[in-house]
Amino acid sequence: MRNILFILIISASLQGCFPVVAAGAGAGALMVQDRRTSGAYVEDAAIETKAFDRIGKQFKNTVHVNVTSYNRNVLISGEVPDETTKSQVERIITNIQNAGKIYNELVVAGQSSLTARSNDSLITSNVKMRFVGDKRFSATSIKVVTENGTVYLMGIVNRAEALAASEVASGSKGVSRVVELFEYVD
Repeated sequence: MRNILFILIISASLQGCFPVVAAGAGAGALMVQDRRTSGAYVEDAAIETKAFDRIGKQFKNTVHVNVTSYNRNVLISGEVPDETTKSQVERIITNIQNAGKIYNELVVAGQSSLTARSNDSLITSNVKMRFVGDKRFSATSIKVVTENGTVYLMGIVNRAEALAASEVASGSKGVSRVVELFEYVD
């Protein structure tokens, strides 16, 4: 039990590092099932890596920022100490090559606790598991990001798939709100 708790805590604190890992060994398998082009997939990983590097260099440990790129659309979530920092983080992302539309969902607040981040990771896992069981859409077509109980859904979907995914996510335990950031194919 202690090992499972340790893994959950570590995975929650490394939530933003997933793109780096996914770009490695498992990237080929993930790309086969993804609706993005292989070029967009690689560019998304590069956008996330550059963003984390630049934000980390400028703000060190004074912010908690997650950056998620899907088909070059970028979600910025987390906590920053003030509106100036929020704008500066967005400007950093804007200046990254190939970054498209930016969804700045940062909130001005103290950094979330490890417990809150672990809870968000559990919510994300729960939503993804429920996605796998739903046959109205492909779970691999939708990226799930959770921040402070809010679930953000990104992907390339048709409207029926978006509606079904939002319905499944909103009915998941611990979800306070669902935000759709989809690209529609129909």
